[in-house]
Amino acid sequence: MFDLQALAFASDTTRVFSLKMGRDSSARVFAESGTDRPFHPASHHGGREENVLDFYLLNKYHVSMLPYLFEKLNSIEEGDANLLDKTMVIYGSPMADSNLHNHRRAPLFVAGGANGRLEGNLHLKAPDGTPMANAMLALMRSLGMDDLESFGDSNGELSLTAP
Repeated sequence: MFDLQALAFASDTTRVFSLKMGRDSSARVFAESGTDRPFHPASHHGGREENVLDFYLLNKYHVSMLPYLFEKLNSIEEGDANLLDKTMVIYGSPMADSNLHNHRRAPLFVAGGANGRLEGNLHLKAPDGTPMANAMLALMRSLGMDDLESFGDSNGELSLTAP
């Protein structure tokens, strides 16, 4: 799928692509992850260390696939830059603690340069209670969607610059 994504960008077939690494309620086993626990049952780990470690292995496996995409985009030149420099890749989860179905403080990271619109090499921690939609609104505005007043349950815009 990453090859198709890079090809679609390189050929200018699309500039937007969405890929879900796994269905949240899937019972699929990702044997390559190092655990034989199915994804959804592993997400309901009950706080037990052995089960948390199984879920960690599954998530670590999914994240470990991303460098392939980044390297692929970085290797494709488009004009004066590579596709990674011209792309915004958002990776995250709708759950911070899937065992509790808690969607507060969900993890999210952004890679790529968004055509020079992202600062990069930056770690931000949103204040407690900040809706994920604030980050999404800020990212959309960084892409030039300035006409958006709000997005989802946003109540402002998360600053994407170093404090």
